Amino acid sequence: MRVGVLGGTFNPPHVAHLVCAQEALVQLELARVLLVPVREPPHKELENDPGVEHRVRMCELVAEGDDRLAVSRVDADRPGPSWTVDTLKRLHEDAPEDDLTFIVGGDMAYSLRSWREPEAVLELAELGVAEREGVRREDIAERLAPLRRGTERVRFFDMPRIDVSSSLVRRHVAMGRPVRYLVPDAVAAYLGAHDLYRRAGAAV
Repeated sequence: MRVGVLGGTFNPPHVAHLVCAQEALVQLELARVLLVPVREPPHKELENDPGVEHRVRMCELVAEGDDRLAVSRVDADRPGPSWTVDTLKRLHEDAPEDDLTFIVGGDMAYSLRSWREPEAVLELAELGVAEREGVRREDIAERLAPLRRGTERVRFFDMPRIDVSSSLVRRHVAMGRPVRYLVPDAVAAYLGAHDLYRRAGAAV
């Protein structure tokens, strides 16, 4: 089964995450996409983090409304930073029959050579690259060409520009502004029920 892997902090999950997952599903002909919330990202500090359990639960609420989506706790249940190569190894151990496609933006694909064990990443999964303005397909292909299997394991899909981010959602919540249509209704309800991102003085 062809399975997409969409990792991130999902702090919180929003509509751009879902559009990315859907476009990858359709254009790359995937059977489903796994949302993989990280416990601790390796290269940045999580701002105003409500905790990994809240972030996992919000992803679960999103996936409950779409049979093509599922949530993996492969990173959430493991302490320490989540490195892509380790995530993919664990997913392979859990379901060795699946063919994995790791979904990234063009900027992330361009930086693949600086990741931990980039050639191992390409052995474990194809890269599904969301093509947007700013980073050209040709530039990414040229950048990855020196890697073993650097070009044969990359597939591109079109992603419409959606200027919604988790930080934008957090700012709206902190200011008391509505977030409906920025996040799925179930996530908006969860944010309100658990009073997330409203703490006075919190970094948003």
